[in-house]
Amino acid sequence: MRAQKVAADSNYASIVRLVEEAVDSRAPMVRLADRYAVPFTIVSLLIAGFAWFLSGDPVRFAEVLVVATPCPLLIATPVAFMGGMSSAAKLNVIIKDGGVLEVLARVRAVAFDKTGTLTEGKADVVEIHPAARTVDETLQLAAAAEQYSVHVFADPIVASARTQQLELPEVVTADEVATNGVLASLADGTSVRVGKPSFIEEVTGPIDRPVLSAGETAVYVSVGDELAGVIILSDPIREQSADTVSRLRRAGVAEIAMVTGDITSTAESVAHAVDIQTVHAETTPQTKVRIVQAMRPRPVLMVGDGINDAPVLAAADVGVAMAGRGATVASESAAAVITSNDIARVADVAYVSRRTVQIALQSIWMGIIISVGLMLVAAFGYLPAVVGALLQEIVDLVAILSALRALRAHRGARRESSARREVPVG
Repeated sequence: MRAQKVAADSNYASIVRLVEEAVDSRAPMVRLADRYAVPFTIVSLLIAGFAWFLSGDPVRFAEVLVVATPCPLLIATPVAFMGGMSSAAKLNVIIKDGGVLEVLARVRAVAFDKTGTLTEGKADVVEIHPAARTVDETLQLAAAAEQYSVHVFADPIVASARTQQLELPEVVTADEVATNGVLASLADGTSVRVGKPSFIEEVTGPIDRPVLSAGETAVYVSVGDELAGVIILSDPIREQSADTVSRLRRAGVAEIAMVTGDITSTAESVAHAVDIQTVHAETTPQTKVRIVQAMRPRPVLMVGDGINDAPVLAAADVGVAMAGRGATVASESAAAVITSNDIARVADVAYVSRRTVQIALQSIWMGIIISVGLMLVAAFGYLPAVVGALLQEIVDLVAILSALRALRAHRGARRESSARREVPVG
């Protein structure tokens, strides 16, 4: 075994660097409570100052400030967000930070990966179109090369060859060309390529591409400068993918796109089936980042899985990782992780986020209105400081109890999801 490159030059290391650059480029977020803290403080000081000025009694200034409690801002907001995170967890979505809920609630654009996200990510070989070689030979050559690939379509090809008890030719060298396929050399000196059509056409010239149905994808195999055959795999679309896209649109998402490394024909067929109009196919991790960063309007949510999606999950305003292939790597850069492998949870957590922010705002304004009312009473000298201090605790309690309603946000998400699954009668 001979190492030709150091670890820093590997594809994995370049992906890690992309993740770091994406994280560093994100703008800092202004938290919800911070938007109200300064105005509330100014109003409190103005009321207290006018009370002192008009009464000539400095005690009046203190009495106003006693009931000028900032606790609805300091307590209600984090309590609501903790409740929202708990609600999301009950839906099998782990959110790493309360601030993610704020951004999710305002999401206006969503980008989906295809394989393992909108589709099951569990492909099976369904058909083989022979060209220069027979069906069995095409499968043998592809399986021999794909033994050395980590792509999601590698395992089903190898498994299909083993199920048919085909003897695989000996491979001398194999090199996985990122986002393209595998280049292998056999013991007899034959060069085999397995992957995208553009990768095969580098040695064969233009080739015919079969018409694919939704959920199907094609893996092309060449021997030397000839097309050996085409292997058709079926990766079923998730049952809830179309409904999830529909729910996001109804929630106010203006732009929904698919960003995938798969070939254009496959990507477009899946996009059509789930009602996505914008498709970016045959992308690399680098181009995925550029596409998502250019999407408008913002904020942008990216949903994906796997190692190649890690940079774009970090580059998006919010990244949500699906459990599955490369989930550990993707989860490190994502702001939230769906542990149930259910695409419907994307729409569910978006609902929980909106409801949580709504409850937080209601709790903030409830506390502010009560506090301002008490400040005005104190300004006219009808609220002693001791009584004001006791009432301040009541205000805090009311704000906290209001914020705790976020613990039930997941119930609304489930009702919304269940309502969409009901079949109309009549």
